[in-house]
Amino acid sequence: MTGAAEVGIAARARGRFQRWVDRRIPPARAVTLNQRRIFIFPNKAGLFFILCLLVMLLAAINFQNNLSYGLTFLLFTLFIIAILHTYANLSGLTIRAVHATPAFPGQQTEFELQLERSRRRDHIGLRLQWPGSAPVTASIVDEGALRLQLHLPTGRTRGWYYPGRLQVESSYPLGLLRCWSWIDLDLPALVYPQPLASPDLPGLSAETPDGAAVAVEGSDDFYGFRDYRQGDSLRQIYWKGLARGQNLQVKHYAAYADHSVWLDWEMFPGLGVEQRLSHLCYWALRFDAQGDEYGLRLPDITLPPDCGERHREEVLRALALHGKPGAQR
Repeated sequence: MTGAAEVGIAARARGRFQRWVDRRIPPARAVTLNQRRIFIFPNKAGLFFILCLLVMLLAAINFQNNLSYGLTFLLFTLFIIAILHTYANLSGLTIRAVHATPAFPGQQTEFELQLERSRRRDHIGLRLQWPGSAPVTASIVDEGALRLQLHLPTGRTRGWYYPGRLQVESSYPLGLLRCWSWIDLDLPALVYPQPLASPDLPGLSAETPDGAAVAVEGSDDFYGFRDYRQGDSLRQIYWKGLARGQNLQVKHYAAYADHSVWLDWEMFPGLGVEQRLSHLCYWALRFDAQGDEYGLRLPDITLPPDCGERHREEVLRALALHGKPGAQR
């Protein structure tokens, strides 16, 4: 059998097993472990323990020694009890998805989970791990719930990032058996576009620059003095200056111009979709850092000008999900 054929057989076997697991443990926001979702098998220490029991049993049979029989069956009974207790340590445990922190491509994102104990027992020595993440160990003793944070690097493409099935396992109490489950918590993390700087952003020129003062009738913001013109209100005349021998002047009031910036899809003609989104992401972050108001125009969505953390998250979310399925998730 060639190596390619072996690889093909292994891939088909993994595919069948994955489909079987998907049917047995479907995706959900919260999963309670029960008999259908828990697997148990002896680990290396457990297999060695079983081998020792077989050797002891053969010795007892060969020498017809009642003490050897008694010790062998006592240890075998202990192993059976360990199976029940190891299974019970996971049974009834509820794992609930709480929140996944958005991130930029390749960055570490945080997945927050909540573990809830069953009514009848504690859960000790739990080990949780996503593929590619560092394991986290936890125990729930005399507590209703426990919050955990797992960190995992995101993918390189924008949109929803699915970390895969979470592995929950335990070897408590004797370490002879491995009891585990693979659960799909349906907890994707949002990956923003990779910010890409551009030398300039077209379409930002305006007749009145940001922060320029313009006269506004009835405004209460004092701007300065100017020479008196016929028709000016007597209440705005600067009488103190006139008393000191200065020219007749009036108080001038103004308001500060505050024009908003629009980040438009058409600002970068000739570029691909991902490049446009990366440039728009860069400028959105830049305007947000400066505290400026900015809006976003995409072919499928328009966000009016605003500022602040909530507006930044809405803009980045729109950029991340542009053209992606599940944008309303």
